[in-house]
Amino acid sequence: MITGELKSKIDRVWDAFWSGGISNPLEVIEQITYLLFIRRLDDIQANKESKAKFGGNGVIEDPIYLPGQAHLRWSRFKNEDAEVMFQTVGQQVFPWLQQLGKQVNGGDHSTYSDHMKDARFTIPTPALLSKVVDMLDDVPMAKRDTNGDLYEYLLSKIASAGQNGQFRTPRHIIELMVAMTVPKPTDEICDPACGTAGFLVAASEYLREQHPSIMTDAQQRRHFHSSMFHGYDFDNVMLRIGSMNMLMHGIESPDIRYRDSLSEGASGDSEKYSLILANPPFAGSLDYESTAKDLLRVVKTKKTELLFLALFLRLLKPGGRAAVIVPDGVLFGSSTAHKALRKALVEDQKLDAVVKLPAGAFKPYAGVSTAILFFTKTNSGGTDYVWFYDIQADGWSLDDKRSPLLPQDKLGCMPPGSLTDEDHVRNNLPDALRRWKSLEEEKGRERTEQSFLVPKEDIVAQGYELSLNRYKEVVHDNVEHRAPREILADLEQLETEIQQGLAELKAMLG
Repeated sequence: MITGELKSKIDRVWDAFWSGGISNPLEVIEQITYLLFIRRLDDIQANKESKAKFGGNGVIEDPIYLPGQAHLRWSRFKNEDAEVMFQTVGQQVFPWLQQLGKQVNGGDHSTYSDHMKDARFTIPTPALLSKVVDMLDDVPMAKRDTNGDLYEYLLSKIASAGQNGQFRTPRHIIELMVAMTVPKPTDEICDPACGTAGFLVAASEYLREQHPSIMTDAQQRRHFHSSMFHGYDFDNVMLRIGSMNMLMHGIESPDIRYRDSLSEGASGDSEKYSLILANPPFAGSLDYESTAKDLLRVVKTKKTELLFLALFLRLLKPGGRAAVIVPDGVLFGSSTAHKALRKALVEDQKLDAVVKLPAGAFKPYAGVSTAILFFTKTNSGGTDYVWFYDIQADGWSLDDKRSPLLPQDKLGCMPPGSLTDEDHVRNNLPDALRRWKSLEEEKGRERTEQSFLVPKEDIVAQGYELSLNRYKEVVHDNVEHRAPREILADLEQLETEIQQGLAELKAMLG
């Protein structure tokens, strides 16, 4: 949990950018990302130098800075006066950073350097650069937890600034999806529309907490740092931000790369991943020319939300599972493509659950109704029952402000504090996770309740429609209605009283 003191430091950095003339929140984060990376490179070099001095023959292994490049290091230029620092960073450090990205050489910094090859220095004045470097130098970065919280707080400012919030799925929704899919140390996890890498970060934090052996077992640790996490995006700014998010959360070499996931050129990863976590783009549509033909064979459509679902089925290994946010239209759309995809999930794979999210979950950016689909790739069916849960409250207000409705220790899907019935009305997530883990008990629930199981036969009978409202039963309160003649008599009496009142009023006026 980020402290108030650290928050205020980051707030001051943010305010300095805005008052210094950079008002685009993505550009602010991008410039901070570059500076944090430059500081990180200096820290890595310092560690290499310590190892060479105290544990080896004095030779620095795979140095980042070569002889004659010491002036490019954070620890050196941060002490220069503003004009010299501005010249050094703009005319020497950034060109060197771009070149570093082109010379990826297998070092422990190369995954991140690769995304710096088109780094742009846009800080406009020496005074602003000097001020920001001083502020960032004062931010503690020795602990992984602090680094991760720091960057998450920075990313939350994209949302609060009111721009580009589409890149951020609410963290508590991500954590619910991760907890329900139960990542394992052997998983290969992918988000084919990764944005800021929130899903991959949340999965890594879950694994650290639930499987401590992942940091002590050499094989598991190697897999965790270099071959477990995979993210694709076709926005280079997002790739840089997502990569830095992973770095700040202590993942050394994730596979974060440029890729249009729906294109013909992205077909090399079929059946590669055991877990997919994603919130793919909803609003887009593509022409057939740029879309992978094997996806169009699964579902002939231009709608990206359907194409991404077809892609996830292709990317998953048999036995692999997915948790994916979809717009409600996917659940009940009547087009041939919608119906074919739902039928494939139910008949050819194993559809596990449909979790309905409240309509305000993505405010203030979109009021679209959404749900989370959970499914397992089997290629041989296996759907017996589908679990439905109606999340009516996620712990935050469902207006544009999205303010917390409960104390911090009662928010999220695994809060440290216990929730009362009154708390549950404001945060359904812990209950959803608890019920998901006890599906046998769900068989006895009525369809009037917040969650229930629906047998496959009923879904087939409804034309594979997956909208929760199609199966939920509403209890109507027993209301005693008066006899019509009594109501008419009352109306006649009321009319008589009105006429008498009008007559008395005329007499008084007249």
